[in-house]
Amino acid sequence: MTVISNHMPTAELQALDAAHHMHPFTTNDELAKKGARVITRAKGVYLTDSEGNQILDAMAGLWCVNIGYGRPEMAEVAARQMMELPFYNTFFMTTHVPAIALAQEIAKLAPGDLNHIFFAGSGSEANDTNLRMVRTYWAEKGKPSKSHIISRKNGYHGSTVGAGSLGGMSYMHAQGGMPIPGIHHINQPDWWSEGGDMTREAFGLARAQELEAKILELGEDNVAAFIAEPIQGAGGVIIPPDTYWPEIQRIIDKYEILLIADEVICGFGRTGNWFGSQTMGIRPHIMTIAKGLSSGYQPIGGSIVCDEVAEVINATEFNHGYTYSGHPVAAAVALENLRILQDEKILDRVNNVGGPALKAGLETLRDHPLVGEVNIKGMMASLPLTPHKESRAKFASDAGTVGYMCRERCFANNLVMRHVGDRMIISPPLIIEPEEIDVFIERARKALDETYAQLKDKDMLKAAS
Repeated sequence: MTVISNHMPTAELQALDAAHHMHPFTTNDELAKKGARVITRAKGVYLTDSEGNQILDAMAGLWCVNIGYGRPEMAEVAARQMMELPFYNTFFMTTHVPAIALAQEIAKLAPGDLNHIFFAGSGSEANDTNLRMVRTYWAEKGKPSKSHIISRKNGYHGSTVGAGSLGGMSYMHAQGGMPIPGIHHINQPDWWSEGGDMTREAFGLARAQELEAKILELGEDNVAAFIAEPIQGAGGVIIPPDTYWPEIQRIIDKYEILLIADEVICGFGRTGNWFGSQTMGIRPHIMTIAKGLSSGYQPIGGSIVCDEVAEVINATEFNHGYTYSGHPVAAAVALENLRILQDEKILDRVNNVGGPALKAGLETLRDHPLVGEVNIKGMMASLPLTPHKESRAKFASDAGTVGYMCRERCFANNLVMRHVGDRMIISPPLIIEPEEIDVFIERARKALDETYAQLKDKDMLKAAS
């Protein structure tokens, strides 16, 4: 058995990592000089690194470890499935029990007539599936011109060429020839950064009505679908104004286009319901799932498809799929994850224990001189940082400079809290206890204090002109 020991000196592990491992979304040369933090173990909401530091993970990995780390049931299910059927594909008129059982369970949990699941290995893959599926749907209905997809600026739908094009991250579009043709982006419902003097309500309506304007600009006969996250996650936990989603749903209902809700982050309890679509009161035709589906214990994703779309796709040969679609080990682990979420009533905990405790804790940070406001829905939240609360001012420094400084102070205080631009974002495991939230708030305040002191020392508490 080939093993690299967790007990090798950290410097040796970092050198091996730098020599051979290319990290995602990273300037690898810079990381090699700094040295990657080596995580060796995890339990509950805590990570342990190669130096023995206990790190509170307020990001649940990458928004995904909903049931927490170190659940032995998950390992036992994976081992049992590996011994019984470690792999088989679902091509060539073949299926297997884990894929059947998982598809049935997801269909039970999904709202409305979302009764059909096309499995993938990740959210990125699932959104590539959605891109092809909605175009195939309209072509099979005799409307091949309905091929254009509308998305949002600063939305995130993955990093493959297709999914990265669907997303609206300009820094991603700057590399690799994205976006591909036929993808269009409207503005995001980010009142804090872009609302100006408008009320939240008026701003939400205005941003939603950009969808109708774009449909009319492109022509209804050319638009296949609108894709959006119920709450933008990687864009900075942007919770839209209450007026936004009802107006989007009105527009979807008025025009003949499909609604794709990207539930990769919002799904499986993160917002207090099984899906963010339920929290925000929308009726998608397709939902993208991944992350919380297995709590990150195995890579798996998929598309939950409504009866109407599935009926059309199922009547033709859909020339699309992945080697690992419905992988038996991943499916068995995801099924066990869903059992744990239900049997332990973790959604109830989000609504009645963890969510209220997290909100109460974050509210105590509202008085911090750097914190502009507290945005929270269920167990996902953000703290926009600002030099001037009343005007919601941006910092004079390049966007993200202050957020990065704060993230580094979080790491120094054994806390994982991510930054998006100059927002700090929070997404802890759903099983986090109130006393662990107290530890999180204590470390977050310390990191904010240290960031504020650094900004004062460097004369960086200046608003952009």
